[in-house]
Amino acid sequence: MRGQLMWTAIILGTASVYLLKLAGLCVPASLLEKRQVQAVSALLPVALLAALVAVQTFTTDQRLVLDARALGFGVALVAALLRAPFLLVVALGAASAALARLWW
Repeated sequence: MRGQLMWTAIILGTASVYLLKLAGLCVPASLLEKRQVQAVSALLPVALLAALVAVQTFTTDQRLVLDARALGFGVALVAALLRAPFLLVVALGAASAALARLWW
């Protein structure tokens, strides 16, 4: 029963994504060329990524938490604001989170 429910969800999800992509292809070019639509579509990935980072960093089991992930994010944010190379930003964030987990 559980496997059947999972496959039903997978098939429905796949069909939904395909239909959404098909609907996107049917949007008239005149609508896509509007300045407002282009501005929103340029900013949408950034907003979605920021929301994903916020949820993954500050929540656990639908609860708001401050733990080693938040510290790692803070260190990485400071490094990014200081214009450190991307690899260094990632390494500093990961190292600070790992040390905080080891310490706590």
